[in-house]
Amino acid sequence: MSKKAIVCVTNDLTTDQRVSKTCTTLLKCGYQVIETGRLLPDSLEFAPSYTIRRKKLWFNTGALFYAEYNIRLFFYLLFARVDLIFSNDLDTLPAAFVVSEIRRKKLIYDSHEYFTEMPELVGRKKIQATWKFFERAIFPKLKHIITVNHSIADLYAKEYQKEIHVVRNIPPTYNPDVIKSRKELDLPEDKKILILQGTGINIDRGAEEAVMAMKYIENAVLLIVGRGDVIPALRHIVQEEKLEHKIIFKPKMPFTELRQHTMNADLGLVIDKDTNLNYRFSLPNKLFDYIHSDIPVLASELPEIKNIIDKYDIGYYIPNHSPQAIAETVNRIFENKSRYQTVKHNTQKAKTELSWEKEELNLIEVINNVNL
Repeated sequence: MSKKAIVCVTNDLTTDQRVSKTCTTLLKCGYQVIETGRLLPDSLEFAPSYTIRRKKLWFNTGALFYAEYNIRLFFYLLFARVDLIFSNDLDTLPAAFVVSEIRRKKLIYDSHEYFTEMPELVGRKKIQATWKFFERAIFPKLKHIITVNHSIADLYAKEYQKEIHVVRNIPPTYNPDVIKSRKELDLPEDKKILILQGTGINIDRGAEEAVMAMKYIENAVLLIVGRGDVIPALRHIVQEEKLEHKIIFKPKMPFTELRQHTMNADLGLVIDKDTNLNYRFSLPNKLFDYIHSDIPVLASELPEIKNIIDKYDIGYYIPNHSPQAIAETVNRIFENKSRYQTVKHNTQKAKTELSWEKEELNLIEVINNVNL
Protein backbone atom coordinates (compact mmCIF):
# COMPACT_ATOMS: atom_id res chain seq x y z
CA MET A 1 0.00 0.00 0.00
CA SER A 2 1.48 3.37 -1.02
CA LYS A 3 2.11 6.16 1.44
CA LYS A 4 -0.55 8.84 1.80
CA ALA A 5 0.03 12.60 2.12
CA ILE A 6 -2.63 15.08 3.17
CA VAL A 7 -1.95 18.64 2.04
CA CYS A 8 -3.73 21.31 4.09
CA VAL A 9 -4.74 24.81 2.97
CA THR A 10 -7.41 27.31 4.05
CA ASN A 11 -8.30 28.41 0.49
CA ASP A 12 -10.58 26.71 -2.05
CA LEU A 13 -7.66 25.02 -3.91
CA THR A 14 -8.49 26.21 -7.43
CA THR A 15 -6.02 29.07 -7.92
CA ASP A 16 -3.21 28.10 -5.54
CA GLN A 17 -0.46 27.26 -8.03
CA ARG A 18 2.15 26.59 -5.35
CA VAL A 19 0.10 23.96 -3.56
CA SER A 20 -0.99 22.37 -6.83
CA LYS A 21 2.67 21.93 -7.77
CA THR A 22 3.38 20.52 -4.30
CA CYS A 23 0.66 17.90 -4.73
CA THR A 24 1.98 16.90 -8.15
CA THR A 25 5.51 16.57 -6.77
CA LEU A 26 4.25 14.39 -3.92
CA LEU A 27 2.67 12.12 -6.53
CA LYS A 28 6.06 11.84 -8.25
CA CYS A 29 7.59 10.88 -4.92
CA GLY A 30 5.23 7.93 -4.60
CA TYR A 31 2.51 9.34 -2.36
CA GLN A 32 -1.22 9.13 -2.68
CA VAL A 33 -2.29 12.75 -2.27
CA ILE A 34 -5.35 14.38 -0.76
CA GLU A 35 -5.53 18.17 -0.79
CA THR A 36 -8.00 19.53 1.74
CA GLY A 37 -9.45 23.03 1.85
CA ARG A 38 -12.82 24.73 1.78
CA LEU A 39 -15.64 25.28 -0.65
CA LEU A 40 -16.70 28.88 -1.27
CA PRO A 41 -19.75 30.22 -3.12
CA ASP A 42 -17.56 31.33 -6.03
CA SER A 43 -15.29 28.27 -6.10
CA LEU A 44 -14.43 27.05 -9.59
CA GLU A 45 -14.71 23.46 -10.76
CA PHE A 46 -11.45 21.65 -10.14
CA ALA A 47 -10.39 18.14 -11.20
CA PRO A 48 -6.63 17.63 -10.72
CA SER A 49 -4.70 14.37 -10.93
CA TYR A 50 -4.89 13.94 -7.14
CA THR A 51 -7.82 13.76 -4.73
CA ILE A 52 -9.37 16.95 -3.38
CA ARG A 53 -11.57 17.48 -0.35
CA ARG A 54 -13.43 20.78 -0.05
CA LYS A 55 -15.81 21.44 2.82
CA LYS A 56 -18.29 24.24 3.39
CA LEU A 57 -17.74 26.03 6.69
CA TRP A 58 -20.19 27.88 8.89
CA PHE A 59 -17.82 30.85 9.07
CA ASN A 60 -15.65 32.21 6.24
CA THR A 61 -13.92 35.18 7.86
CA GLY A 62 -12.42 36.24 11.14
CA ALA A 63 -11.45 34.36 14.28
CA LEU A 64 -14.44 32.01 14.10
CA PHE A 65 -13.38 30.87 10.64
CA TYR A 66 -9.84 30.01 11.75
CA ALA A 67 -11.14 28.28 14.88
CA GLU A 68 -13.73 26.23 12.97
CA TYR A 69 -11.26 25.35 10.22
CA ASN A 70 -8.58 24.10 12.63
CA ILE A 71 -11.05 22.14 14.76
CA ARG A 72 -12.48 20.38 11.71
CA LEU A 73 -9.01 19.82 10.25
CA PHE A 74 -7.85 18.39 13.58
CA PHE A 75 -10.57 15.73 13.67
CA TYR A 76 -10.14 14.91 9.98
CA LEU A 77 -6.39 14.38 10.36
CA LEU A 78 -6.85 12.53 13.64
CA PHE A 79 -8.81 9.71 12.01
CA ALA A 80 -7.65 9.77 8.37
CA ARG A 81 -5.09 7.31 7.02
CA VAL A 82 -2.02 9.49 6.57
CA ASP A 83 1.76 9.13 6.56
CA LEU A 84 2.77 12.72 5.80
CA ILE A 85 0.95 15.93 6.73
CA PHE A 86 1.87 18.91 4.57
CA SER A 87 0.81 22.14 6.28
CA ASN A 88 0.67 25.32 4.21
CA ASP A 89 0.95 28.59 6.15
CA LEU A 90 0.48 29.31 9.81
CA ASP A 91 -3.33 29.20 9.63
CA THR A 92 -3.26 25.40 9.04
CA LEU A 93 -0.36 24.64 11.37
CA PRO A 94 -2.03 24.34 14.81
CA ALA A 95 -4.22 21.39 13.84
CA ALA A 96 -1.57 19.81 11.62
CA PHE A 97 1.13 20.01 14.26
CA VAL A 98 -0.97 18.69 17.15
CA VAL A 99 -2.13 15.67 15.13
CA SER A 100 1.41 14.98 13.91
CA GLU A 101 2.54 14.86 17.55
CA ILE A 102 -0.37 12.73 18.78
CA ARG A 103 -0.10 10.23 15.94
CA ARG A 104 3.67 10.48 15.45
CA LYS A 105 3.26 11.37 11.78
CA LYS A 106 5.75 13.20 9.58
CA LEU A 107 5.06 16.91 9.04
CA ILE A 108 6.35 19.40 6.48
CA TYR A 109 5.55 23.06 7.03
CA ASP A 110 5.51 25.44 4.04
CA SER A 111 5.35 29.13 4.94
CA HIS A 112 4.18 30.96 1.81
CA GLU A 113 4.96 34.35 3.35
CA TYR A 114 6.19 36.02 6.50
CA PHE A 115 2.78 35.37 7.99
CA THR A 116 2.76 37.40 11.21
CA GLU A 117 3.87 40.54 9.36
CA MET A 118 1.06 40.51 6.79
CA PRO A 119 -0.58 43.95 6.47
CA GLU A 120 -3.88 42.44 7.58
CA LEU A 121 -2.24 41.71 10.95
CA VAL A 122 0.25 44.55 11.41
CA GLY A 123 -2.42 47.07 12.41
CA ARG A 124 -4.30 44.60 14.63
CA LYS A 125 -1.94 43.96 17.51
CA LYS A 126 -4.05 41.49 19.50
CA ILE A 127 -4.71 39.27 16.48
CA GLN A 128 -1.08 39.56 15.39
CA ALA A 129 0.03 38.58 18.89
CA THR A 130 -2.25 35.52 18.81
CA TRP A 131 -0.71 34.24 15.58
CA LYS A 132 2.77 35.01 16.88
CA PHE A 133 1.97 32.95 19.97
CA PHE A 134 1.12 29.94 17.80
CA GLU A 135 4.24 30.44 15.71
CA ARG A 136 6.57 30.68 18.70
CA ALA A 137 4.95 27.67 20.36
CA ILE A 138 5.23 25.43 17.30
CA PHE A 139 8.04 26.63 15.04
CA PRO A 140 10.98 25.55 17.25
CA LYS A 141 9.59 21.98 17.29
CA LEU A 142 9.35 21.64 13.50
CA LYS A 143 11.88 19.50 11.65
CA HIS A 144 11.08 20.14 7.98
CA ILE A 145 10.41 23.76 7.00
CA ILE A 146 10.07 25.39 3.58
CA THR A 147 9.51 28.98 2.52
CA VAL A 148 9.37 30.99 -0.69
CA ASN A 149 12.63 32.95 -0.78
CA HIS A 150 15.97 33.45 0.93
CA SER A 151 15.04 36.72 2.67
CA ILE A 152 12.14 35.13 4.55
CA ALA A 153 14.21 32.01 5.19
CA ASP A 154 16.91 34.18 6.78
CA LEU A 155 14.34 35.93 9.01
CA TYR A 156 12.97 32.61 10.30
CA ALA A 157 16.44 31.09 10.66
CA LYS A 158 17.64 34.05 12.72
CA GLU A 159 14.58 34.04 14.97
CA TYR A 160 14.28 30.30 15.57
CA GLN A 161 17.76 28.92 14.74
CA LYS A 162 16.22 26.41 12.33
CA GLU A 163 17.27 25.19 8.90
CA ILE A 164 14.86 26.61 6.34
CA HIS A 165 14.64 25.28 2.78
CA VAL A 166 13.74 27.59 -0.10
CA VAL A 167 11.33 26.59 -2.86
CA ARG A 168 10.36 29.58 -4.99
CA ASN A 169 6.96 30.14 -6.62
CA ILE A 170 8.15 29.41 -10.15
CA PRO A 171 5.65 28.01 -12.68
CA PRO A 172 6.23 24.92 -14.81
CA THR A 173 7.13 25.33 -18.46
CA TYR A 174 3.88 25.88 -20.32
CA ASN A 175 3.59 25.87 -24.09
CA PRO A 176 -0.09 25.95 -25.10
CA ASP A 177 -1.01 24.46 -28.45
CA VAL A 178 -2.96 27.62 -29.26
CA ILE A 179 -2.59 31.16 -27.97
CA LYS A 180 -5.95 32.85 -28.11
CA SER A 181 -6.22 36.23 -29.79
CA ARG A 182 -7.17 39.37 -27.96
CA LYS A 183 -10.45 39.33 -29.83
CA GLU A 184 -11.22 35.83 -28.53
CA LEU A 185 -10.46 37.03 -24.99
CA ASP A 186 -12.54 40.18 -25.41
CA LEU A 187 -9.49 42.43 -25.05
CA PRO A 188 -8.72 45.57 -27.09
CA GLU A 189 -6.62 44.91 -30.18
CA ASP A 190 -5.40 48.48 -30.72
CA LYS A 191 -4.06 49.41 -27.27
CA LYS A 192 -1.21 48.46 -24.98
CA ILE A 193 -2.32 46.22 -22.12
CA LEU A 194 -0.96 46.49 -18.58
CA ILE A 195 -1.90 43.55 -16.38
CA LEU A 196 -2.22 43.19 -12.61
CA GLN A 197 -3.19 39.66 -11.60
CA GLY A 198 -3.47 37.58 -8.46
CA THR A 199 -5.68 36.14 -5.75
CA GLY A 200 -4.39 38.69 -3.24
CA ILE A 201 -5.03 42.10 -4.80
CA ASN A 202 -5.13 43.69 -1.37
CA ILE A 203 -4.19 46.84 0.45
CA ASP A 204 -0.70 48.23 -0.20
CA ARG A 205 -0.22 46.25 -3.43
CA GLY A 206 -0.23 49.48 -5.46
CA ALA A 207 -3.50 48.67 -7.21
CA GLU A 208 -5.24 51.93 -6.35
CA GLU A 209 -2.31 53.98 -7.67
CA ALA A 210 -2.13 51.86 -10.82
CA VAL A 211 -5.79 52.58 -11.54
CA MET A 212 -5.32 56.32 -10.95
CA ALA A 213 -2.21 56.31 -13.17
CA MET A 214 -4.38 55.34 -16.12
CA LYS A 215 -5.71 58.92 -16.14
CA TYR A 216 -2.31 59.95 -17.53
CA ILE A 217 -1.59 57.03 -19.88
CA GLU A 218 -2.97 57.15 -23.40
CA ASN A 219 -3.63 54.29 -25.82
CA ALA A 220 -3.49 51.71 -23.05
CA VAL A 221 -5.76 49.77 -20.71
CA LEU A 222 -5.18 48.18 -17.32
CA LEU A 223 -6.40 44.58 -17.06
CA ILE A 224 -7.06 43.45 -13.48
CA VAL A 225 -7.57 39.70 -13.15
CA GLY A 226 -8.33 37.98 -9.86
CA ARG A 227 -9.70 38.91 -6.49
CA GLY A 228 -8.73 40.70 -3.32
CA ASP A 229 -9.80 43.08 -0.59
CA VAL A 230 -9.39 46.25 -2.64
CA ILE A 231 -11.38 45.20 -5.71
CA PRO A 232 -14.56 46.99 -4.51
CA ALA A 233 -12.52 50.14 -3.84
CA LEU A 234 -10.92 49.91 -7.29
CA ARG A 235 -14.34 49.67 -8.93
CA HIS A 236 -15.42 52.75 -6.99
CA ILE A 237 -12.34 54.70 -8.15
CA VAL A 238 -13.01 53.68 -11.75
CA GLN A 239 -16.57 54.94 -11.48
CA GLU A 240 -15.64 58.18 -9.70
CA GLU A 241 -12.83 59.01 -12.13
CA LYS A 242 -14.79 57.86 -15.20
CA LEU A 243 -12.11 55.37 -16.20
CA GLU A 244 -14.41 52.61 -17.42
CA HIS A 245 -12.83 52.79 -20.89
CA LYS A 246 -9.35 52.26 -19.45
CA ILE A 247 -9.85 49.56 -16.80
CA ILE A 248 -10.96 45.98 -17.43
CA PHE A 249 -11.91 43.74 -14.51
CA LYS A 250 -11.98 39.96 -14.85
CA PRO A 251 -12.63 37.47 -12.04
CA LYS A 252 -10.34 34.71 -10.83
CA MET A 253 -9.97 32.00 -13.43
CA PRO A 254 -8.15 28.68 -13.97
CA PHE A 255 -4.40 28.87 -14.54
CA THR A 256 -4.54 27.98 -18.24
CA GLU A 257 -7.13 30.65 -18.94
CA LEU A 258 -5.23 33.23 -16.88
CA ARG A 259 -2.04 32.48 -18.76
CA GLN A 260 -3.81 33.17 -22.08
CA HIS A 261 -4.66 36.66 -20.81
CA THR A 262 -1.16 37.27 -19.48
CA MET A 263 0.46 36.23 -22.76
CA ASN A 264 -1.64 38.86 -24.55
CA ALA A 265 -0.48 41.68 -22.26
CA ASP A 266 2.44 44.08 -22.83
CA LEU A 267 3.55 44.87 -19.27
CA GLY A 268 3.07 43.07 -15.95
CA LEU A 269 2.72 45.03 -12.69
CA VAL A 270 4.36 43.96 -9.41
CA ILE A 271 4.22 47.23 -7.47
CA ASP A 272 3.78 46.19 -3.84
CA LYS A 273 4.61 48.83 -1.24
CA ASP A 274 7.34 48.52 1.36
CA THR A 275 4.90 48.94 4.25
CA ASN A 276 5.58 45.71 6.12
CA LEU A 277 8.17 42.93 6.25
CA ASN A 278 5.91 40.51 4.42
CA TYR A 279 5.64 42.74 1.35
CA ARG A 280 9.23 43.95 1.59
CA PHE A 281 10.55 40.43 1.17
CA SER A 282 7.82 39.09 -1.10
CA LEU A 283 8.54 37.19 -4.31
CA PRO A 284 5.08 36.91 -5.88
CA ASN A 285 3.86 34.20 -8.23
CA LYS A 286 2.86 36.82 -10.75
CA LEU A 287 6.46 37.95 -11.26
CA PHE A 288 7.33 34.51 -12.62
CA ASP A 289 4.02 34.24 -14.47
CA TYR A 290 4.88 37.44 -16.36
CA ILE A 291 8.36 36.14 -17.18
CA HIS A 292 6.93 32.86 -18.48
CA SER A 293 4.42 34.82 -20.57
CA ASP A 294 7.27 36.76 -22.25
CA ILE A 295 6.21 40.19 -20.99
CA PRO A 296 8.43 42.75 -19.25
CA VAL A 297 7.77 43.65 -15.62
CA LEU A 298 7.16 47.01 -13.95
CA ALA A 299 7.99 46.68 -10.27
CA SER A 300 8.81 48.30 -6.97
CA GLU A 301 12.46 48.06 -5.94
CA LEU A 302 11.89 45.40 -3.29
CA PRO A 303 14.94 43.21 -2.65
CA GLU A 304 13.80 39.76 -3.81
CA ILE A 305 12.01 41.14 -6.87
CA LYS A 306 14.96 43.37 -7.70
CA ASN A 307 17.35 40.41 -7.57
CA ILE A 308 15.41 38.67 -10.33
CA ILE A 309 14.85 41.73 -12.51
CA ASP A 310 18.46 42.89 -12.31
CA LYS A 311 19.95 39.45 -12.89
CA TYR A 312 18.02 38.90 -16.12
CA ASP A 313 17.27 42.52 -17.13
CA ILE A 314 13.61 41.75 -17.63
CA GLY A 315 11.91 44.87 -16.28
CA TYR A 316 11.67 48.42 -15.06
CA TYR A 317 11.11 50.18 -11.72
CA ILE A 318 8.72 52.88 -10.55
CA PRO A 319 10.45 55.74 -8.69
CA ASN A 320 7.57 55.99 -6.20
CA HIS A 321 3.89 55.13 -5.93
CA SER A 322 2.36 58.40 -7.08
CA PRO A 323 -0.01 57.84 -10.02
CA GLN A 324 1.86 60.49 -12.03
CA ALA A 325 5.23 58.78 -11.48
CA ILE A 326 3.79 55.40 -12.48
CA ALA A 327 2.22 56.92 -15.60
CA GLU A 328 5.42 58.71 -16.63
CA THR A 329 7.38 55.49 -16.26
CA VAL A 330 4.87 53.52 -18.35
CA ASN A 331 4.83 56.19 -21.05
CA ARG A 332 8.63 56.15 -21.27
CA ILE A 333 8.67 52.35 -21.47
CA PHE A 334 6.42 52.27 -24.51
CA GLU A 335 8.11 55.26 -26.17
CA ASN A 336 11.52 53.53 -26.12
CA LYS A 337 10.62 50.62 -28.39
CA SER A 338 14.17 49.39 -28.85
CA ARG A 339 14.77 49.07 -25.12
CA TYR A 340 11.38 47.43 -24.66
CA GLN A 341 12.18 44.76 -27.23
CA THR A 342 15.51 44.03 -25.53
CA VAL A 343 13.83 43.59 -22.17
CA LYS A 344 11.09 41.43 -23.67
CA HIS A 345 13.68 39.25 -25.40
CA ASN A 346 15.50 38.75 -22.10
CA THR A 347 12.47 37.00 -20.62
CA GLN A 348 13.27 34.05 -22.91
CA LYS A 349 16.51 33.27 -21.09
CA ALA A 350 14.98 34.01 -17.70
CA LYS A 351 12.10 31.58 -18.11
CA THR A 352 14.49 28.86 -19.26
CA GLU A 353 16.54 29.16 -16.07
CA LEU A 354 13.60 29.94 -13.78
CA SER A 355 11.50 26.83 -14.32
CA TRP A 356 9.60 24.61 -11.91
CA GLU A 357 11.36 21.62 -13.43
CA LYS A 358 14.56 22.93 -11.80
CA GLU A 359 13.04 24.46 -8.66
CA GLU A 360 11.10 21.28 -7.91
CA LEU A 361 14.36 19.47 -7.11
CA ASN A 362 14.57 21.48 -3.86
CA LEU A 363 11.12 20.28 -2.82
CA ILE A 364 11.89 16.67 -3.75
CA GLU A 365 14.98 16.83 -1.54
CA VAL A 366 12.89 17.93 1.46
CA ILE A 367 10.26 15.23 0.82
CA ASN A 368 12.92 12.54 0.53
CA ASN A 369 14.64 13.72 3.71
CA VAL A 370 11.41 13.25 5.68
CA ASN A 371 11.81 9.50 5.33
CA LEU A 372 15.44 9.34 6.45
